[in-house]
Formats: sequence, C-alpha cells, structure tokens
Amino acid sequence: MRRTKEDSEKTRQTILDSAEQLFLAKGVSNTSLEEIARSAGVTRGAVYWHFQNKAHLFNDLLNQVRLPPEQLAQRLSGCDGHDPIQSLFELSVEVIENLARHPQRRRILTILLQRCEFTDELRDAEERHNHFVRQFIELCEQLFTRESCRSRLMPGVTPQIASRAVHAMIFGLLSDWLRDPELFDAERETRFLFDALFRGLVRDWSAPQA
Repeated sequence: MRRTKEDSEKTRQTILDSAEQLFLAKGVSNTSLEEIARSAGVTRGAVYWHFQNKAHLFNDLLNQVRLPPEQLAQRLSGCDGHDPIQSLFELSVEVIENLARHPQRRRILTILLQRCEFTDELRDAEERHNHFVRQFIELCEQLFTRESCRSRLMPGVTPQIASRAVHAMIFGLLSDWLRDPELFDAERETRFLFDALFRGLVRDWSAPQA
C-alpha cells in the first residue's frame, strides 16, 4: 500500500510539473488536460484521478508556492515572541526575495500574473486565488487592529489603509520584477523598499537587521 501511495504521489507531481511547463510556454487557457497528460506520459484518466478539472490542477500548482492560511496566521500572530509588525515586514521581504532565489516560485508566479486569463473554465481557480488574497489582507488588517499595533500607526493611517498598502506593495513589486527583473535587485534592494513603506506606516519603525 505504501508503495502505491508513493507511486500515486509521484504521478501527481509529474502531472503538476508538466502543467507548469506547458502553462508557462502556452498560457493556461491555451493548454488542454489532454496535452498535459501526453506531456506527463499518463492517460487523461490519470489526470482526472488526481484533479477534478483544470481549475483544480491550476490551484494546486499555485499552492506549491503559497503559504497555507494557517501558516500565514502563525507567522503573523506574534506568538513566537517576535514583534508582529516586524514579522509582517520579514514575510513581505521574503515573498519578493524568493523570486530571485527559487526558480519554480518565479515560474509559477509568472504563470499566474502573465500567462493566465481567468475564463469560465478557470472561474473556480480565480475564486480560490481571490479568497487567498482576501485572507492575506484580512490577516494584515487584524494585525494592525491590535491595540499594541494600532497605537503605533502614523496619524491618519488606519489598519485598513496599512493592510492594503502592504498588499499593494507586494503585488506591485511581484508584477514589476516578473515583467522586468532589471527594475530592481530583488535580493539586495527589497528590504530597503519595504523599509521605506513601513517607515511611512509605523511611527516607531526600526527595520530589523537582515
């Protein structure tokens, strides 16, 4: 039984790897499950065994580079003794720096931001992605709403504004770097870019050392 489960997981990963290559080359909408099966060396039935449809497959591909909501909440909770706002800063920096350090993350995010048209076929994947984005913004807003954090925000900066500013910065840098990696050095400059943002949001901000 154990061997069967291992083989099944290997087949599932082979399908995901093939989908990643084809989505990157042709775009999500222009790639069929039949093409993915052929590239992976499996039958269409094997693809449907592991994935309900293309939207399910695409979402699982994205999950390979996204932190689960529970892990996100844990990172931002501050229960590990770290300042929650600094934890959010480090997480934000990590998201962008990982583009340069992890080719698979870069490929998958390129697919999401540059090779995907959310057609009716991918409506479920779009909803899941939008839900993930909303969860992140809500977690950030909950963080800034805590009394220990809210009292540190600059005058006129509400938890809602702060959370959306952080999300906009992440999304903007992701999109810009994937479109043109020459715009900034993701490994060397990201920390300084977010430091400037947090200095405008938090009155007692002091960026942690790298």
